[in-house]
Amino acid sequence: DGAERARLWTYLRPTQVKKALFPKVTLTFLPPRKLTLDPALKGRARRLAAGRLMQDVLTDAAVATANTNRTLFEAIAEAGATRSTAKVAIEDPMGTKLSIRKLVLGAQVLGGKLEKLAPVGGAVGVMLPNSAGVAVVITALAGIGRVCAMINFTAGVANIRAACTAANVKTIVTSRAFVEKGRLDTLIAALEIAGLKFVYSEDIRAAITPIDKIRAVLAGTKPRVKVSPASAAAILFTSGSEGVPKGVALSHTNILANIAQALSQVDANGEDKVFNALPVFHCFGLTAGLLMPLVGGIPVYMYPTPLHYRIIPELVYDSQSTILFGTDTFLNGYARVAHPYDLRSVRFIMAGAEAVKDRTRQIYSERFGVRILEGYGVTETAPVLALNSPIAQKAGSVGRLAPLMLARLEPVPGIDEGGRLYVKGPNVMLGYLRVEKPGVLECPPEGWHDTGDIVTIDADGFITIRGRAKRFAKIAGEMISLSAVEAIAAVAYPTTIAIAVALPDARKGERVVLLTTDAKAGRDAFQQAAKAKGAAELLTPSAFLVVDKLPLLGSGKPDYVAALAVAKAHAAPEARDTMGADAAHDKRLAQAL
Repeated sequence: DGAERARLWTYLRPTQVKKALFPKVTLTFLPPRKLTLDPALKGRARRLAAGRLMQDVLTDAAVATANTNRTLFEAIAEAGATRSTAKVAIEDPMGTKLSIRKLVLGAQVLGGKLEKLAPVGGAVGVMLPNSAGVAVVITALAGIGRVCAMINFTAGVANIRAACTAANVKTIVTSRAFVEKGRLDTLIAALEIAGLKFVYSEDIRAAITPIDKIRAVLAGTKPRVKVSPASAAAILFTSGSEGVPKGVALSHTNILANIAQALSQVDANGEDKVFNALPVFHCFGLTAGLLMPLVGGIPVYMYPTPLHYRIIPELVYDSQSTILFGTDTFLNGYARVAHPYDLRSVRFIMAGAEAVKDRTRQIYSERFGVRILEGYGVTETAPVLALNSPIAQKAGSVGRLAPLMLARLEPVPGIDEGGRLYVKGPNVMLGYLRVEKPGVLECPPEGWHDTGDIVTIDADGFITIRGRAKRFAKIAGEMISLSAVEAIAAVAYPTTIAIAVALPDARKGERVVLLTTDAKAGRDAFQQAAKAKGAAELLTPSAFLVVDKLPLLGSGKPDYVAALAVAKAHAAPEARDTMGADAAHDKRLAQAL
């Protein structure tokens, strides 16, 4: 490691990695590994299999030798000295532009003001939009040994209270400008009544003195408080799409290992620029969208919301971003309004959080000439668990397992294909924090995390998600994947999205109701799509509920709790038996959304 920084005898350009006349070079010798191939493989198949095994050796070595035994503050500071080549490491639409040096200096100044908000190792809530400012706050908390608890301001009062209770958060850092523009006054007032204290960044900035700045300069690039890399760095919260959010405690090592895993799969350097509109309260937006670029020396443009479909493509064009992050829902929104030239600089798109539809992949390939690399992650793995890479991808899959991760499949009664996925690796969380036991860390048994997903893994190691274990309906004794129903709906009604939910049924045990915004949705089109895919007739929903707007979480994922509530309201005794026939009733349901 380090030879790539030499000025004279490496192929990397000075714009890709920071050069040095005499760089420190480290040689690490790992235990030998033997490539074992199936004797039955011949010719091209054997060469491809050997290539995949060699790729695994190389990526495993890259992650195994990455320096994860440090804190996030130290990693970002070191990136400024050895990786970052851009004058601007992070920028936002407000005109703020920071180099790594200025980011670290700002974090040192701010850290002195945030120390009193919690003891060392304690959690401080962060409720800020995507901006250069949130990067400074996160870096500052890492430098003073505090844990940043990322608050989802779209989750509602009840979920935020539960999250703060679980993580023992007493104080939340936010911004008056953000509260005003986001119209969060009512939310803040309700949380203050519940006992939470809010500290505003404007007040902190006004209280900074010349002495604070001098102390920050003297502190340099060393953290103010030294903590173990194995201690918690961040607490994120599960989406709450299926119940009350849980706190997920991630250590510095967890996050840095996941960054190394992602960078070993994707060729990104100082000549790239990441455009991140995914919220930092979501693990995808925090680790992949913000921390990975900072640690990897890749400039990043932060935008506060992924919902500005008309503005974002133009900003991608103006900022000359080369890497874009998004979900299928958001990518479809951009595709509807973007000019083909808006994405001229984009090399690839990293997508996750929900399945990427074939139609989305086709649109970006044909209209924009951009490849979508679909990945799979969960908050508990910081979050990248699997990823399609430029040299190893398979459409319809979520890629191969991240380096140094182990996986096992547990059989699920009633499901013949695939199994419940358990994973283990350096990026697996420290543990859960539950509202029932505030502050008590619930570690994964023997380091294995139950993802709750039903998946299949083919002979080449590519993972295909079949559905959530909780998102299966049992109809007449058969297990039906609600995700599979949604996949067929995506083919039948390609211009809209749909959410499938299961309701109790006295005759068959359960029945499937499909919520959609397509006014023409119906049984005939669905059955034709199902027949084309060779799907069973049992996958056809018993009812189609047309609504004006589907419930989504702030991350863009479907809100299954809200969707189920809407479906139950529609199926209430006072509702008509002819599902969707009563226009007035449908209007009331749409208003409920």
